[in-house]
Amino acid sequence: MNYKYHKVPQIDDLREMIETSCRIQADRPAFLVKSVKGGEYQEITYKKFKEDIDALGTKLLDLGLADAHIAVIGENCYQWVTAYYAVTNGTGVVVPLDKELPKEDLLNLLKFADCRAIFFTSTYRDYFKDADIEYKFEMNMYHKMDAEAEAASAEGVQSGKDAEGVISWYSMIADGKKLLEAGDTAFAERPLDPDEMRVILFTSATTDDAKGVMLSHRNIMSNIMDTCRIATVTPEDRTLSILPIHHTFESTMGMSLVLYRGGSIAFYEGLKYITQNMLEAKPTYLIGVPLIFEAIYKKIWRQAEKTGQAKKLRTGISIAKGLRKLGIDKRRSILKAVYENFGGRLKVLITGAAGIDPNVLRGYEDLGFTMQQGYGLTETSPLVIGMMDFHNDLRYKKAGSSGPVVSLGELKIDNPGEDGIGEILFKGPNLMLGYYKRPDLTAKAIMDGWFHTGDLGFVDDIGWVYITGRKKNVIVTKTGKNIYPEELEGYMQHIKYIEEVLVHGVEREDDTVIGAQIRPNYETIYEEFGEGYSEESIFNLLKKAVSDLNDKLPIYKHIREITIRADDFVKTTTKKIKRHKSTENLDKDAFKRVDGETDEAPGESKGDY
Repeated sequence: MNYKYHKVPQIDDLREMIETSCRIQADRPAFLVKSVKGGEYQEITYKKFKEDIDALGTKLLDLGLADAHIAVIGENCYQWVTAYYAVTNGTGVVVPLDKELPKEDLLNLLKFADCRAIFFTSTYRDYFKDADIEYKFEMNMYHKMDAEAEAASAEGVQSGKDAEGVISWYSMIADGKKLLEAGDTAFAERPLDPDEMRVILFTSATTDDAKGVMLSHRNIMSNIMDTCRIATVTPEDRTLSILPIHHTFESTMGMSLVLYRGGSIAFYEGLKYITQNMLEAKPTYLIGVPLIFEAIYKKIWRQAEKTGQAKKLRTGISIAKGLRKLGIDKRRSILKAVYENFGGRLKVLITGAAGIDPNVLRGYEDLGFTMQQGYGLTETSPLVIGMMDFHNDLRYKKAGSSGPVVSLGELKIDNPGEDGIGEILFKGPNLMLGYYKRPDLTAKAIMDGWFHTGDLGFVDDIGWVYITGRKKNVIVTKTGKNIYPEELEGYMQHIKYIEEVLVHGVEREDDTVIGAQIRPNYETIYEEFGEGYSEESIFNLLKKAVSDLNDKLPIYKHIREITIRADDFVKTTTKKIKRHKSTENLDKDAFKRVDGETDEAPGESKGDY
């Protein structure tokens, strides 16, 4: 299909992007920050933001860090963002690190990435106390403003390290401003090639198979512009930054893209404060992962049930649907109470990193939110496929899809089967330069200009792409049948007694059967059957539910064995289950058969099986 994309200004690199936005939006807020936990949000203008970047970059060069690899780690905060741009826009190469990694892995990644310096928030000071690294800079999640910041820098050791060899962010800014006042223009005049490596992002949590994705300014900027061609963001818009900021989804979509369009970013204070922070910051956009949005959606309906408003909410949705068929959209006025819980201005939800339940996407659309799903990878900066905000009917009808390929990219399905499913290959200006120090892995991933994503999917008759799972996750039975665990997990997530599930193959003597690890939804189960409901009863309840699901599936897709998982699944920072980590050292004898059920009532034991 030919789409009428939004027009966007052409910008080739992140430095030009910052300079342009800061010139046009100088006195508008770029960030909302807090100086103390639980305090009020305070605005930082684009003008102030650029001043801090220039001061920090100037001081980094003064320390002799030109072309250095510099790591950044910590909570989402204003000082993290200034460090990111000060490094990548004129100093050297920025290396964002995952704050949830163990200390040993972080130290190994610093060494692997050849980092000479690191910025860390105060939470992680002890991690790097004994690290053999030339420069250590301490940041703060809660940002002191103006006079407070000046006092903080004066209290520290200006132009030098403290007793533990650490330099504060505040003193770096203070020293940088003095250098600028004295006429130092080194940072502003540093040449910047938009096609050279400026970012190294790691895709693996361990150093044994560490893959450092090398990105350029052009990689990132081309993807930002492609995203803005399908998603409208204006200077009036605001996001609440909740995803880990080191991750490409948040750093590109939740940070750089918003700054490119002159919007503003508020930082949340942690998962338990999301609701309060939304009421305070009043965001218009929310960027998240399915786990977050599905949990919020369930909470909306759970709260409606508890307060006796569920029937009223359903009636409101039904009336709004009827009016929309007449070309009248009154969702936001009819369902006003829903929006008030999010600050009153929230209008767009953007989800990625994994597939969202199509029913949840449609549910949000029914409530009046625009929900856009995308698919991407760190190697593609990240967006490859994305839904548009100007095709409401297609978003709703094709909720299981991630949308069409981005406008500047090309996509094809490699070696499709009879069902049209094959590996997704991609090429475009947002494709990485390669893996740092791993030309062997780069050669395996990029062949003849095409990046082999390792993901499987198919394309429908109008070019919308459906992701069916990871190539390496496919379960192949002894009879040659291919089973996609992600498909079965999607079905099982609709069972209200299941909180999370992981489907995988279980090797038996005569065949590979489909097994599922299940983490029960104890809250729902106890609400329905009482707090005293036993583990054996819970197992039988789930066993019956899975058996009922099997009746609707082809025989070769039947889930033959299940086990209850007491602890949480091992997850990435974007809340995706790590399949290998969650299945290694798994006791296969813990699985129990599902087939052979009777029509006994849920909760009744059927003895041994």
